[in-house]
Amino acid sequence: MWENFLNAIALMLVLEGILPFLSPQTWREAFKKLTEINDSQIRFVGLTSMLVGILLLIIFD
Repeated sequence: MWENFLNAIALMLVLEGILPFLSPQTWREAFKKLTEINDSQIRFVGLTSMLVGILLLIIFD
């Protein structure tokens, strides 16, 4: 179980590193826009992301 968890974390880090590596300017602009939205919108995006992830785990498990 821990091996799968660590593999998932490693894959997440690889995926999150792709955009800043390939296009730092685009990543910087996206990050600036992210700081301008309010907390409730960020929470909604986080909740949606978690629910999609759980759904994918259920479907592919």
